[in-house]
Amino acid sequence: MEINTVFQEWLKYAKDAPDLIEELKKLNPIKDQKEIYDRFYTDLEFGTGGLRGVLGAGTNRMNIFVIRKVTQGLCDYLKTSGDPLSVAIGYDSRIKSDVFAREAACVCAGNGITAYIYPRLVPTPAVSWAVRYFKCGAGINVTASHNPSKYNGYKVYGPDGCQFPPEGASKVFEASQKTNAFTDVKKISYNKGIEAGLIKEIPDKCLEDFVDAVLALRPGNDVTKLKLVYTPLNGAGLECVKMLLKKMGVENVTVVPEQEKPDGNFPTCPYPNPEIREAMELGLQLVREKGADLLIGTDPDCDRMGAACPDGKGDYRLITGNEMGVLLLDYLCRFRTEKGSMPKDPVAVTTIVSTDMVTPIAEEFGVDLRRTLTGFKFIGEQIALLEAAGHPERFIFGFEESYGYLSGPHVRDKDAVNAVMLCVECAAWYAAKGMTLLDAINALYDKYGWYRNEQINKAFEGAAGMIQMGHVMDSLRNDPPAEIGGDKVIGRTDYKNDDTGLIKSNVLEFRMESGAKVIARPSGTEPKLKLYLSVKGASEADSIKKMADLREAANTLLTQRM
Repeated sequence: MEINTVFQEWLKYAKDAPDLIEELKKLNPIKDQKEIYDRFYTDLEFGTGGLRGVLGAGTNRMNIFVIRKVTQGLCDYLKTSGDPLSVAIGYDSRIKSDVFAREAACVCAGNGITAYIYPRLVPTPAVSWAVRYFKCGAGINVTASHNPSKYNGYKVYGPDGCQFPPEGASKVFEASQKTNAFTDVKKISYNKGIEAGLIKEIPDKCLEDFVDAVLALRPGNDVTKLKLVYTPLNGAGLECVKMLLKKMGVENVTVVPEQEKPDGNFPTCPYPNPEIREAMELGLQLVREKGADLLIGTDPDCDRMGAACPDGKGDYRLITGNEMGVLLLDYLCRFRTEKGSMPKDPVAVTTIVSTDMVTPIAEEFGVDLRRTLTGFKFIGEQIALLEAAGHPERFIFGFEESYGYLSGPHVRDKDAVNAVMLCVECAAWYAAKGMTLLDAINALYDKYGWYRNEQINKAFEGAAGMIQMGHVMDSLRNDPPAEIGGDKVIGRTDYKNDDTGLIKSNVLEFRMESGAKVIARPSGTEPKLKLYLSVKGASEADSIKKMADLREAANTLLTQRM
């Protein structure tokens, strides 16, 4: 009855969104109870990457009323925080991203809070940059990152340019819960906000200075001979990446034509994620045709980067996120040690689900390796701690296995513009030694062991799916497996209940007698359960065999707990 009441309230009050009204009118209160329930049974909540959901009408969907409500909550929070009453706002190429960004600006202005808004789509890290550039109290980025086109989302940043940690996100969410999206939101029109000086469009110089800040982190190799193919996957990366490469002196760049222009429908790849081979397939076709040295792809909001390099057999091989993280950390350590630019007591940061291969590399170069929960905001927090201690220079690199990288304190989020710079510099450094990136990766495997990492993703759609996913985690937690595929479990960490030194999180880790590892974690951005698998082999063939066995065993375990 309560859900039907909310449904009727939306039909009555959502008049300034005729597309949403039309969508709701197609639902029959009797025949479509399941659909109505899924749309209204809850409010979207903040996860690892902020607010994220399917576009459409309802409290459990992304639309202008949800945007208004959460922005009002942010404004109410900001007024009591003691931070500056200003917000930096950006958006990507997704459907309605520009609309949602302007709505957020109008609500900020209606609350007397100055909104600095990019007048065009920009990479996610450029929003983190703008927060610090204009000394704002918060930031908003409208994006669903690499999710399918039916999604959009809303990330919130603090005054340090880092995504809100769970505590801050909870406060914003709690404040928004006290707000009625139709009657309690304060907003003015965009034009009135401009006239009042409460909405300010961010000038080009801010974005150019962001790119220059990335350039300032260059190791300084000669990259002019490299031949590249680049795809922005119909997203926000094109302008900044092209600007960066030009300033670096890379002239031979071919952009994948079908994926060059912004398009929130992502017509060439239903899942616009450089982690997914299908998304990179057009780039792989073009890089073969051009015979280029590298294929580089950035996701729609340009905070993740994927790459492919020659495989030595006439084709190209995609580099995994863990491999790129290992490759770049090793490269930065070697280059900076050679040049005498390694800081005293250097720090690198990665996550609990990223490869263990970084551990021996960090040990070799005397790097303090810190592990955080999944979510780049936790890596950003480590940078902030170093900055607060007066030593931001100690931070040399941070990465997530999900293709997120950062080598400087200029922003507090993963930065694919920064990652492109690093990848190009690394490729040029190895090219001068007669090596490809694959040669470099294989050399590291030969030295440190053949680590292999994979993921199993199980989708749980709708309200019933979320309940089922919770049951699976409860089963693994309350009745943990004694063995996985015949491999005895000798260690278990419950990041929700054990004292790990990290914020409590719904994550379970199982370590087996063979050295293999399985981590179970519900996604913070999508309705899916993720199993992170890790093995180490004596050779490539050995690691492939071990991973195949673990994959089969993990799938069996998941099926048994469904």
